[in-house]
Parts: sequence; C-alpha cells; structure tokens
Amino acid sequence: MPSLITQVKSKLFIHSSRKSLHALDGAYASLLHGRSLDFEDLRKYEYGDQVRDIDWRATARQGTPLVKRHRAQRMHTILFAVDTGRSMGALAHDERSKKELAILAAGVLGVLALRHGDDFTTVYGDAAGIRRLAPGRSEGALEHALRTIDSAIDASSAPSDRDALLSFITRTISRRMIVVIVTDEAPVTADTERMLRRLRVQHDVLWLTVRDAEVVLDHATRTVRSDVDTMWDVPDFVQGDAEIVRELTAQTEADAARLAETLKGLEISHSVLDGQDDAVTQLLQLLNRRSHARL
Repeated sequence: MPSLITQVKSKLFIHSSRKSLHALDGAYASLLHGRSLDFEDLRKYEYGDQVRDIDWRATARQGTPLVKRHRAQRMHTILFAVDTGRSMGALAHDERSKKELAILAAGVLGVLALRHGDDFTTVYGDAAGIRRLAPGRSEGALEHALRTIDSAIDASSAPSDRDALLSFITRTISRRMIVVIVTDEAPVTADTERMLRRLRVQHDVLWLTVRDAEVVLDHATRTVRSDVDTMWDVPDFVQGDAEIVRELTAQTEADAARLAETLKGLEISHSVLDGQDDAVTQLLQLLNRRSHARL
C-alpha cells in the first residue's frame, strides 16, 4: 500500500502552493489554549499570522511587518476519535470514498500537530468495540494510525456506534486533550448530546462531519445504488424523481440543522467535509473561525 501520510502531504502542499503553508500552521496554532511568554525570535509577517503577534517597534525600525515567535511552554495532545463503522465504507458527497476523506482529515491535522511538536492519539471503533492506539509523535506513528483507520473501516461489518466512541473517551481519558471527532451524517441522539456535554467539560472538542453521498440523485443513473449500512438497494427508477429528492433533502437539512444547533450550543467547532478536493480549505476555514472567535 502506498504511504498514506505521503498522500495527505501531497494534498496539503498542493493547497500551500496557492497560499503559504504558514496559513495552515498559524491556523493550527489557534487550536491551542494559552500562549508562551518566552520570546524566541522575529520573522517577517506571513498570511495567516495574528495581528496581536506583530512587534510594532521592530516593524517601525525595519520598515516591514515583523511578528514575534514564542517558545511553546508545553506540548499538547490531539485525540482523533474516528468512527470506523461500516457506514464509513460508503461514498462521500463527492462520490468518492468516505474512508479516504476521513483519513485525509485526520492526516492533515496530524501532520500539523507533528510540525508543532505536539503528540496525538487515536480512538476508533464501531458497535463491535472501541479501541485506542498509544500516543505518538512521529510520522511513523501517524502512518500507523492512518493505516489502522483504513484497515478498521475495510474490516468492519458492524454498524457505527458514535455514542459508544464518545462514552469511551469520557470514561477512560482524564487528561485534557483536543478531541477531533470524525464521523458521518448520522443524526444526533439525546445520548449523543449528553455525552458531548460531559466531553466538553473535560476537553476542547472539534467535530468533523464527513458528508454522505446522496441516496437518490437528481438525475437518472440506470444503476442500482446500495446503502452499505442497511444493505438495501435503491432501485434505478427512483433516481431523478424530483419529489423523492426534495423529501430526502429536507430530512438531511433538518438533521444537519439540529446537529449545528446542538454543537453551537455546546461551543463545539464544526465543519462539514464535502469531498477530498475541498477538505484542506474547509479545515483551514474551521481553524481560522476558531482563531477569530478567541481574539
């Protein structure tokens, strides 16, 4: 199998060729609580830097914007909580693999964590059980985590159990972490909300929704689409049926609105990932929103 971390980096650096990679680095830093007061050095201002980091005296002397860099006071731990139930083996909204999109999302944030000297750990599973990987702080450890997610989704025959995943974290992990939940569009339940309230007390939480492919398309396909979770086939004659599409769209939008309202009420940052081509941009926008919210 080709290196998964190499594939992640290729998409990350394709994005950074259009905008400075420091934009992602700076946005990632907004995940972290607290700021070090240990001055390290000065460097030129780059896109994505915070205005509060500009050294105005040095800027006036040099005639170009300069920002202060500080030495980190402590290491942070990112916990990737990844739903690996069989529904994650289906297609995402871009008609490509949901599994690959989930791996890309975790991989991008994992690469940025390593660049900042932070460590990470991974909790994953389905209704058959929840498992945790040991913390790591190397590209080898990240590659192992991404391959584990890949294999777990491929091997899963059990449905997703997002509430069990959240419950595992609240019961077993007491050290404060930045928890990144990677899951699909399954509706939130009362148990989900209760678990998130407990999780939010102890940890900083981000929620990444991997958007599902449309069950019924707005055009005829002459093919049979199947739901990997229910194993039901969607007959070809319903594809392109405007009334069915409207009903399904309304239900999806209602579920999405409830999720967004729930997460907003809990002050949990949230992004919906539509597909692999836009994932890095959507992650960057999420991190920048968090940064601006804390100014």
